[in-house]
Amino acid sequence: MRKLIATMVVFSILISCSQKEPNQIAQRMDRVENGLIEIKSLADLLRLDSTQLANAKTIIEMMEQYKVPGVSIAVINDDRIEWTKVYGTMDVNRGAPVTTETIFEAASTSKFITAVMALHFVQSGLIDLDTNVNDYLKSWQIPDNEFTKDEKVTLRRLLSHRAGIPYSNYSTTGTVIPTLIDVLSGTPPAANKPAIPEFVPGSQWRYSNVAYDLIQLLLEDVSGKPFQQIAEELVFEPLGMSNSTFVYPLDSDKKQQEAMPHDAEGISRRPLMNPTALAHGGLMTTPTDLAVFTLEMIRSYQGKSEKILSQRTTKQLFTIESDIDDQAKAIFPASTFEGLGVWLVGEGKDLAFTHPGENGPGFTSALVGWPERGTGVVIMTNGIQGHWLSVEIINAIHREYNRTADENLVSPSP
Repeated sequence: MRKLIATMVVFSILISCSQKEPNQIAQRMDRVENGLIEIKSLADLLRLDSTQLANAKTIIEMMEQYKVPGVSIAVINDDRIEWTKVYGTMDVNRGAPVTTETIFEAASTSKFITAVMALHFVQSGLIDLDTNVNDYLKSWQIPDNEFTKDEKVTLRRLLSHRAGIPYSNYSTTGTVIPTLIDVLSGTPPAANKPAIPEFVPGSQWRYSNVAYDLIQLLLEDVSGKPFQQIAEELVFEPLGMSNSTFVYPLDSDKKQQEAMPHDAEGISRRPLMNPTALAHGGLMTTPTDLAVFTLEMIRSYQGKSEKILSQRTTKQLFTIESDIDDQAKAIFPASTFEGLGVWLVGEGKDLAFTHPGENGPGFTSALVGWPERGTGVVIMTNGIQGHWLSVEIINAIHREYNRTADENLVSPSP
């Protein structure tokens, strides 16, 4: 009889816990989607200001304010993706609802994937972080000039935006699609600046898209494989990221899941993806897939998984390489630094890695992970003003998951 009673007690506790957990998750979701505080500066991304909660807005209300048609969210907690939630439509012209399988442009968040792929090559001994990349490049070489006389372009400097390469956002002179070499050399039909240093490598931080396209060529030349295939073999297949690709246009079976971009007025536009220069912003994916990737990086940092990178390499990824420049400091939190392909905010248990993205005419992406806490969030939108909405959602999730009730009562700094 005692054994029967004990078994019944344990069984009742298990049932109680299984019922309690979904309720707790639902309550957390409710507090997040109804607890948005309007944030006017990215510098306030992780601030604690519960005094404004009395006037908190909902996600739907802020979607309307920012004219963002669709939003998809995935939240990481306790070594898993705890919940996902979608809102709105993929395209205002069609009215089809966003689902968890709706595919968005990841924009510059793609750089995080590129960085991890590059560090896998380093970890495998195929590339050295501090060797002149011209020693590896076969298809195109960086021309020497007065800035590279003593200091060279290295993978470390490319990953951390310190290689002297200009910002140089991809552009074209017409309807002909530039090749990757066209983009890197800045020759027609590409109309962007070439991947040639404009200052001494290593001397300063300068955000650069074309620098990451140079990493793409580096990986392709070393491996003899297309960038898309490398990503599939190293990242997407091992992690089961079945809705992720660097191939564009999308295959016919994925095309129906593709969200359309929307401008600042909420008007649907056609995508402007470059199908050749991919590494800086060519990833097509879902927040759920990116959350799987983010969780793997958190688990690798914690020493729980080595599907792509070892713990040592992941900690190197999340180690400060440089400060960011003064202009960027005016926009981002004062403690923002550059790692090897991600931005780093805070320290200790509050260390966060992040990489936002924005592709014209109307996609935004935001990824944040707290590796010491084991929490994270990915938010993707199909509205060009979605970055402000994402900041407010991240702030709500940070308050909900990373702060105790007492800490959330902290007043804002004067």
